[in-house]
Amino acid sequence: MRITPEDRPVLDSIEARSGEIISRAVGWCAINSGSRHLDGLERQRVVLEQALGALPGQVESVPLEPSLEIANDGSERRQAHPDALRLTVRPGAPTQVILTGHYDTVYPAESAFQTVRDRDDGALWGPGIADMKGGISVMLAALEAFESHPLRDRVGYRVLLSPDEEIGSVASAPLLAELGRLGHVGMTYEPAMDDGALAAARKGSGNFHVVVKGKAAHAGRDFGSGRNAVVGAAQIAAALHALNGQREGVTVNVATIAGGSPLNVVPDNAVVRFNVRFPDADAGDWVKLQIEKIVIAEPLVGEHGLHVSLHGGFTRAAKPFDAAQEQLFGHIREVGALIGQQIAWKPSGGVCEGNNLYAAGLPNVDTLGVRGGDIHSENEYAWPQSFVERAQLSAMILMKLASGDIDAQGLKALHARHKHA
Repeated sequence: MRITPEDRPVLDSIEARSGEIISRAVGWCAINSGSRHLDGLERQRVVLEQALGALPGQVESVPLEPSLEIANDGSERRQAHPDALRLTVRPGAPTQVILTGHYDTVYPAESAFQTVRDRDDGALWGPGIADMKGGISVMLAALEAFESHPLRDRVGYRVLLSPDEEIGSVASAPLLAELGRLGHVGMTYEPAMDDGALAAARKGSGNFHVVVKGKAAHAGRDFGSGRNAVVGAAQIAAALHALNGQREGVTVNVATIAGGSPLNVVPDNAVVRFNVRFPDADAGDWVKLQIEKIVIAEPLVGEHGLHVSLHGGFTRAAKPFDAAQEQLFGHIREVGALIGQQIAWKPSGGVCEGNNLYAAGLPNVDTLGVRGGDIHSENEYAWPQSFVERAQLSAMILMKLASGDIDAQGLKALHARHKHA
């Protein structure tokens, strides 16, 4: 594998556009697009649709079905989502690449964290600059540059930009599954580690909500006839927490207990919300069974005269580092070495769209975005020099897919053999 004379102009064009690649991401970060801020998400979608229009192919706005959410009073409600964006370029080409990213962030409309600033050490500090508006800019820069390569017609690609990744891709999951089946290899633009390392194996994840219904009563006059939902919720939460340490790699994080009443009323409503992480399918089956035992089968809550219901479930399957993934990452390391980048990887407990693509049969690397850190906090940052670095890395991957130095069809076949072994 080598850099050819045809490859060099592509890399140089990215270098020449360094300021533009960074500045458009900074501008996008000034649009608040928290996962539930529908107006902000729609503004961001329109801007990204225009940006995708600079590439060849067809840009579509794909409507998403509302997702079911459990309110703090235990009622069900429908959460609307803006459209996803899908770009399709050369769907008949022999090699098909799926590129994904998300335009929602974790920062709500009322957050004080709204714009990008320069940090004293030179980092860019702002909402979504790493996760992942910077990554989307890197993705588009690589594609824009690749379109000037003589072998571009050998590679077709589909881009999906979704508005709900930070809440589990609850609405866009069917689109991710569909695209995963259509491609040979996937490229997703979550931020790399601060040192540039990629995420290798990823755990699976699930989000659950337990609704506990009791009976209200006066705490003084009629305490004995009440059925305390908060106490039942606390007992369930304690039992869930006790699962930690029972199975290697499995964690259960009880995040909130919502509910309660005035001090002179026995509370009749509570909701327990928790997240689980698991390293493989067997561990996922185990923790699901334990949850059902605690919430549904255990007599403890029933003896208290409470009604309990379980909602939610697994949102992303585990993504092990199988033979296809190992081979793909080896190719990425070779590509990185061509342009002076040392590529390493490590396992991650985090989850992303890469989990969805893997479950659909697509080998993928999902941390091709900028180098940065402190994501999901008001200290989120990205290194400006990494915008060009990572765009050049993606462009080189695309060029080596086009030349055949990376055998995308072989990777997909290897993944399929592992999955059905």
